[in-house]
Amino acid sequence: MNQTVKLPVGIDNFEELRTEDFYYVDKTGLIKELLQNWSKVNLFTRPRRFGKSLNMSMLKCFFEYGCDSSLFEGLAIAGETELCEKYMGKFPVISVSLKDASAGDYREARQMLCSIIRNEAQRFPFLLESNSLTEEEKELYRQLIAVGGIGEAAYTMPDSILTESLLLLCRFLYKHYKQKAVLLIDEYDVPLDKARHYGYYDEMVKLVRNLYSRALKSNDFLQFAVMTGCLKIARESIFTGLNNLRVFSVMNVQFDEHFGFSHREVREMLEYYGYGDRFELAREWYDGYRFGNADVYCPWDVINYCADLRADPKASPRAFWINTSGNDIIRSFIQTAKPGTRRELELLVNGESVNKRINQELTYRDLYSNQDNLWSVLFMTGYLTLRGEADGDTCQLAIPNREIRKIFIDQILDWFQEEARRDAPKLDAFCAAFPKADAGTIESLFNAYLARTISIRDTGVRKGKKENFYHGILLGLLSHREDWYIRSNAESGNGFSDILIEIEEEGIGIVIEVKYPDSPAGSRKSENAGDKPAGDASLEKGCAEALEQIERLGYDAALRMDGMDTVIKYGIACDRKRCRVMALT
Repeated sequence: MNQTVKLPVGIDNFEELRTEDFYYVDKTGLIKELLQNWSKVNLFTRPRRFGKSLNMSMLKCFFEYGCDSSLFEGLAIAGETELCEKYMGKFPVISVSLKDASAGDYREARQMLCSIIRNEAQRFPFLLESNSLTEEEKELYRQLIAVGGIGEAAYTMPDSILTESLLLLCRFLYKHYKQKAVLLIDEYDVPLDKARHYGYYDEMVKLVRNLYSRALKSNDFLQFAVMTGCLKIARESIFTGLNNLRVFSVMNVQFDEHFGFSHREVREMLEYYGYGDRFELAREWYDGYRFGNADVYCPWDVINYCADLRADPKASPRAFWINTSGNDIIRSFIQTAKPGTRRELELLVNGESVNKRINQELTYRDLYSNQDNLWSVLFMTGYLTLRGEADGDTCQLAIPNREIRKIFIDQILDWFQEEARRDAPKLDAFCAAFPKADAGTIESLFNAYLARTISIRDTGVRKGKKENFYHGILLGLLSHREDWYIRSNAESGNGFSDILIEIEEEGIGIVIEVKYPDSPAGSRKSENAGDKPAGDASLEKGCAEALEQIERLGYDAALRMDGMDTVIKYGIACDRKRCRVMALT
């Protein structure tokens, strides 16, 4: 195993990655394709964590004056001799990333935008000494880089300078070098996303519309521009009159393999570090995205999983992507879903697809305005992906992989618990039935709860995973009783019980084992063929198996050791939106 080449967890600086001995998945083919197919303004839209920022850093390193050609040795673009001779290191480059241009109010967000542009402008101090710039132009440049003062007295660019800033930099660099500039804007839509979230959207959309319009429309000092973001914002929102914009979304074949990892790239990375045997597991968890004609993995997930394996060769895959966002989109989608939409959501989490029209021309103001728009947002941000061929704007959408399915299920459980807590008397009655060994009331109320949630019956998911879903629902409902001591998957006797409860004041202990019964014919084949729900006999059999397991493995041992005088045992079998409950005292 090679121990010297580090994994680039969180590294999006191309020069650092190439000089500090990090593993690099070669995406320099993007440069060749861009030069052979470029437009004046090129926008790449991809979900977060698919390598947008690293690719932008790579473009900067390649095109900018003073390029270190050694950074590209051994990479695909180095074999394109004519392109390298003509374009490598031949341009002034302006590169800004707006991923941190977010704040709780407009004033602070504007200040952050000023700071980002100021920091970029400060990379060109030679402009103050350039014989090609007039004194008036040098004074404008001074306003771009000016700092000073504190608090309310701190210098801030006036709108007249801020909205012209990128155009001014292009103009000044062109006059100095006698060469048009390359403009790179990474995460161009982040300021609008945050503005929508915090309520200053109208002010921000006006500002960035003017900024982008001045920099990208009729800019005689611009060689070409590349922008990245999660969404394409409707032309009338910020790209008014910009007729030279070309958008490459996840539905375009061009550039499809340059963002995300391919099967080959993932296999090579795992084999390089000695974990080639984990490829199929990584594929199950992190593959499933369809960009153009390419099947791709999320790079962030693969790199983090590989890092986990280096620390612990027995490490299991985890949902890494969930920690990079609050997943507000899914939460809003579930909360506003009507019964028909919840049925479609049920199909998705069970491994099926739904047919939806995708609108790629939204404004951030409209994202959450209706359920149809949310389908489009879920697709464009990576929570759903394309299956088969699109029919115009109409697509078959599916959940890409196990990681995203877990995100959906976790959000469904959170929503369900919030819904259940709104009816406290009903929840009180449900919980109160357990120490009374009232299996009938528990069964009746649990069935009522299940009728309102999303059932998990994906035949591609192991039986134990289905049981975990119902286990999670039950645990969430019982956690309503904060005075009970509740443990999940606790070691007791000769195994691990699903749920143990101690009601100390009454000396009552409760053991719960949850089962998902086998398909009617006892095989996956029959379940796929007919997708038949379990009958009463199967549910009763599941309850009996659960109670037998409690007895056989002595799951009540921990409760008795803690002094619980009375122990009630429950076998609960669930299938789709039905359950059966049996109690043993």
